[in-house]
Order: sequence, then structure tokens, then C-alpha cells
Amino acid sequence: MNFLRNLLASILGCIIAFGILFMMFFIFASLVGNAEDGVVVGENTVLELQLQQPIKDYVGNDELDPFSGFFEESQGLDEILHAIEIAKDDDRIKGISINNNFLIAGLSQAQALRKALKDFKENEKFVYAFGDYFTQKDYYVASVADEIYVNPVGGLDFKGLSAEVLFYKDLQEKTGVKIEVIRHGKYKSAVEPYLSNEMSEANRTQIGELIGSLWDSMIGEISEERNISEQDLNIIADTLGGRSPAYANISGLVDGVLNYDEYEERLKDATGTDLEEDQNYVALQDYIKIANKKKIHSGADKIAVVFAQGEILYGEGSQDIIGQGIINEALTTAREDENVKAVVLRVNSPGGSALTSDIIWRQMELTKAVKPVVVSMGDVAASGGYYIAVGADKIFAEPTTVTGSIGVFGTVPNMSELAGNIGINAEQVGTNKNAVDYSLFEPMSDEFRAVVQEGIEETYSTFLDRVSEGRKISVAAADSLAQGRVWSGSDATRLGLVDELGGLKDAIAGAASLAGLESYGIKKYPKYKSGFERFMESFASASVQSKEVFIEKEIGTEAYAILKQIKSVMQQKGVQVRMPFVLNIK
Repeated sequence: MNFLRNLLASILGCIIAFGILFMMFFIFASLVGNAEDGVVVGENTVLELQLQQPIKDYVGNDELDPFSGFFEESQGLDEILHAIEIAKDDDRIKGISINNNFLIAGLSQAQALRKALKDFKENEKFVYAFGDYFTQKDYYVASVADEIYVNPVGGLDFKGLSAEVLFYKDLQEKTGVKIEVIRHGKYKSAVEPYLSNEMSEANRTQIGELIGSLWDSMIGEISEERNISEQDLNIIADTLGGRSPAYANISGLVDGVLNYDEYEERLKDATGTDLEEDQNYVALQDYIKIANKKKIHSGADKIAVVFAQGEILYGEGSQDIIGQGIINEALTTAREDENVKAVVLRVNSPGGSALTSDIIWRQMELTKAVKPVVVSMGDVAASGGYYIAVGADKIFAEPTTVTGSIGVFGTVPNMSELAGNIGINAEQVGTNKNAVDYSLFEPMSDEFRAVVQEGIEETYSTFLDRVSEGRKISVAAADSLAQGRVWSGSDATRLGLVDELGGLKDAIAGAASLAGLESYGIKKYPKYKSGFERFMESFASASVQSKEVFIEKEIGTEAYAILKQIKSVMQQKGVQVRMPFVLNIK
């Protein structure tokens, strides 16, 4: 009896303790929320952009959730762009200071941010930039500024784009763990690293043309703002003409070499603030809380914006994974909502499962039969990402979007050599001829390879049909643009795979035009679990996370990235419509 009494007392004590902790946390959250509501923007204020967290297209925060924003490890591009647009018409905000960014974002996201800053300046407001060190992507964004300054002992990276692809053929032969590959597509080189130790000419050609197109887009915009010809910018890149603050200043990449206190004097001069007084600042994260309460678009009619970001995998999906569960639910909700007059699907994905891609494509078709559907492509909308987009009434892409990759492949891990080397023999028994179709511990049979190849070809044929139907071109024309070839947004528009160059804002305007709307509100889908909810759930997998952190710390970030790539391939199931290579653009 004493044991039971003590056990019950312990359980009750734990429940009470957790209840008290939860109440304390709720009170703390309420106090913080009230403090956030008290953000004050004074006159002659400078909006300070210091973007040092990973940027996603959308984080799905619920404005009514008191825990919204807690434990978030990323920022939403949609919220950042909205805040800049609100600041443009806020008389208290005189300008923007880009201060020591360390931009963790895709190139198209950087381009969208740059466009928003350029639009901000059109209201006779200034944008200044300061950096202790500018990465190439940071400089690309900062180049839109009226004035750019770098620390006297800082630096600026400006050398052109490069790409690196890792190859694993020797690793497979040395370990005895191989990746069996079945593919369709001359350029479908997501699997090339497992077949060769060197890059094929076809792959080298497409990567070279891709990064060349991206670079041309970047320096074209830099040239316009900095009044330096594209030819001279390429000379500066080739000679590392920005490698020191002095060189960067001489070459015209920056307007001066200043310490931060001297830069702040420039800000005070721009806002008309006395040098002896403190400059008023408001941090972007604080201003977002104010901006989120203000709407740019309003009306009884709505345009639904559905965000699809991450790999495409079969299942429910999440903030980082496109699953048919949450995406189809969002499309269905928007389709059945009488107030929603058009739908915009924002795609940022390298692709993934062919099955899931086709399931989502079908929902897009059902939605398009009821109301206009427009696609906005982010950093990547390739392979499966293009698959789910191709049926839209209209497709928008940024010039720096990576898209296309109309090709199909399958990868199957095989450990027969390793098993033989360490003395493992696997025996199989089946009831029918094809009951034992494949074993990890036996070499792949010709019969099994033929069956998988048949599935690859059927999926590729279906993919071409989807492209032919969606883009209103012949299957032969679709095939000529396919074969797994990857294109920039600019090239894809020229080739007819995309309708217009533009960002999400342009896609929403396009959807409104198709629906015949002059005034409208915007509804965003899906709603993800908040950072606090994910934090609480992470307790269950804390040991797994700690192991991953430990491994990364021990072997280094680059080696851990390689390990994750191999693990990703090992976990792929079914036929894949996926980005044709793991590309690291620097």
C-alpha cells in the first residue's frame, strides 16, 4: 500500500509540476507578447535589416497564436517582403539600413528581396548598406543600395559563380555498398555520381550554362545600380578586384571604407538627425509584428496562396516536406471556398516522389477546372517541382529560378559485395517465380532491372504527357526540352516552359487578372505547427537530434553533408522525379 501511495503521489506531483511550468510559460509568453505589441516607431526611424537566420518562403505563423514565433529557426520571406512594402508608405520610416547581413537564402529569394528594396526606394526613401564582410550573395542584395560601405579591415567576395558535384564510384567499390541506377534522360545526372568518377560532358554543359545564366542575371542587375558595365564587372571578378576594402572602393563596388560609427553618421545625415542625438532604429523582426497587422490587399473576394516547399515525399508533409496530405488539403479547401476566386501555388522544390507529384498534379487539375490556378516558382521548381506546376493556367518564375529537369530515375541500394566480403550469405524462398524480386544482399537480376526500367519509361512518358498538355506543345517538343535538362528561369521562359518572369507578387496579380478581380484579400495555406509545438514534439526525438549534432561536430559540416546525401539516396522509395544533381553553387 505504501508503494502505491508513493507512486500515486509521485505521479500527481509530476502533473502539478508540469501544470505550474506550463502556466508560468504561458504567463511569460503573454508578457512577451504584450511587450511586442508595445514596439514604438519614432520619427526619422531607420528600418534595420540584419538577416542572419535561414530564410524560407513561408513559415506559416498564425497571428492569433500566442506562441507564434517562439522557437522558430527561420524567417518567412513573405513576412520580410510584406514588412518592406508596409515600410515604404510609413512616413516614420525614412530609410533602410542593411547591416551585416549573413544571408542564408536561395538566389531567387535574394532576388525577390532585392526587388522589394528597389521598390522601397521609389518612394523617395534611401537604402544604405554596411558590412564587415560581404559574401557574394550579400553583395548582390546590397548592390541595390544608394550607398555601400565596408569595414576598413573587412572584405568583399566577388569572383563569379562556381558549382561542385561530388562523385562516389570509388567509395562504392571500396566499401562494397553500391547504388544500382535505372534512369531515363540524357541529362538525368542525379545518379551520375554513383556511376562515374568524373562529370560527363552533358552534365558539364548544362551546369555551365545554368550558372552562366544565373551569373548574367546577377551582374545585369548590379551593373544597372552601380553604373559599372557587365564587362567591367566580369573583369573585377576575374582579377578579384574586390578582395580588399581598398580594391573594392577603387573598383566601384562600394562607395567608401568606413567604421560602423562613421557609417552611422551617414545615416544620421540622411535622416536629418543631429550628430549628438541617437539615431532611431527599428529592427526588422520588431517591425514585422507591426506590419503583419496591416494589409495591403483587402476585399471580400480572396486569392489563396498555397506554399509547397521542400522535397516531395509520400505522406502528410510538413514545413520542410511537400506531402500530398497537407498540399491536397490546402488545394481542396481553397477550391471549395466560394470566397476564393483564384489559387496561386508557390513552388520551391527539387522534386522527389513521382507518385506524390502526380497525386498533387491531379488536385491542381481539379482546382483549375473550378477557378484560375497560377504558379509562382521560387529558388527551385525542378523535376517533381515542375511536374506539380506544369498544369497551371500561368507560370511565373524568377530569372534565377532553377527549373525543368523533366526526367525520371530510380536508385536501389545493394550490399552484395559487402556481404560477401564480411561473410554474409542470404538465401531466399518464394512461392512464385517473381516473389523474390530483389534482395539487398544479392546482385540485381536482369529481370528485376527490366521491370524497374519499364516503370521508369512509363513514368517518363506520363511526365511528357503532363508537360505536353499543360504547356500546349507536342510530346516531341516536350521531349526535346526534357531528358532531365535543367534551365534557369530566364531560359525556361525563352523556351516556353514558363510564361513570364516575375515573383510571387506578380503571380498574385496575374491570378487576380485571370479571375477579373480589382480588389481582393489574400489567404495563405497551409498552417503548420508552430515552433513551440515542434519544440515540444522534439523531446521525443531529442536523443536522435543530439546524435546528429554530435556526428556533425565530430566529422565536420562538409563530411556530414556528404553523409546526409548518401542517406537521402538510401531512403528514396519508388520512382523519382528529382533535381538532376546535388548542386552546391558558391
